[in-house]
Amino acid sequence: MKYVVLLTLVLTSLLMSEELKVKANSFSADENSGISVFSGDVNIVKKNDELNASKVTIYVDKEKEPTKFIAVGEVSFVLETKQGEIYKGKAQKVIYLPAKKEYHFYKQVHLVQLGDKKEIIGEEVVLKTVEGKAYAKGVKSEPVIMIFKIPSEETKEKK
Repeated sequence: MKYVVLLTLVLTSLLMSEELKVKANSFSADENSGISVFSGDVNIVKKNDELNASKVTIYVDKEKEPTKFIAVGEVSFVLETKQGEIYKGKAQKVIYLPAKKEYHFYKQVHLVQLGDKKEIIGEEVVLKTVEGKAYAKGVKSEPVIMIFKIPSEETKEKK
């Protein structure tokens, strides 16, 4: 019962005015440390955002406000920025910092901005959803790859 109350407090603090739905095969929490762990086919949905992973750890402060989410294991996601841009992708690890509304993607990152067909492939990508900015790093053996859709001459002439 204690864990159900903690889960309710954590999720309520995450929700504020939006619903956050977390599904997983198992759940554990440590009220003293403010850490909740969801594992096994984890699915998190909030408004237009969705995240799937093998394991998600949620850290909260003393006021039960979330400070960090860490998702690991074949992470896939769909995210919407404040500007309404939608990103879809995958990575091996994702860290979300709610206070900054910032995502950090690690290892085998493939991020696609839907609509504009912009892609980033790299080993580390940072997406700042409030500012609508992204940063990427590669490694020596795997450089960052950027793919842009450029209108053809025929498309330009039709306009």
